[in-house]
Amino acid sequence: QVQLVESGGGLVQPGGSLRLSCAASGRFFSITAMGWYRQAPGKERELVARISSVGSTNYADSVKGRFTISGDNAKNTVYLQMNSLQPEDTGVYYCNLVSHYLTDYWGQGTQVTVAS
Repeated sequence: QVQLVESGGGLVQPGGSLRLSCAASGRFFSITAMGWYRQAPGKERELVARISSVGSTNYADSVKGRFTISGDNAKNTVYLQMNSLQPEDTGVYYCNLVSHYLTDYWGQGTQVTVAS
């Protein structure tokens, strides 16, 4: 069983910053990639950022230059530093892990609200 524990969401004013963390535990043999997805009300879940086990990253165009994903392989943890947050960044952010066997695992989600 795999557990992904997320933390760091909350309410922030436009232009502010938040840092999300996701720690993975359990039986997943090894990690191919970890990442963050988000889902805004009434919208589909979308990829925000992803980092592979060798450190390559990719980002949604809407967050490039504002968000940074990083990982700590020793701790099986991924971070998402979010700067210059805007109201359109509001949503539930989900941590994702892709295992060695290309199985997807999901966290429970953490709410990010950007509002004045």
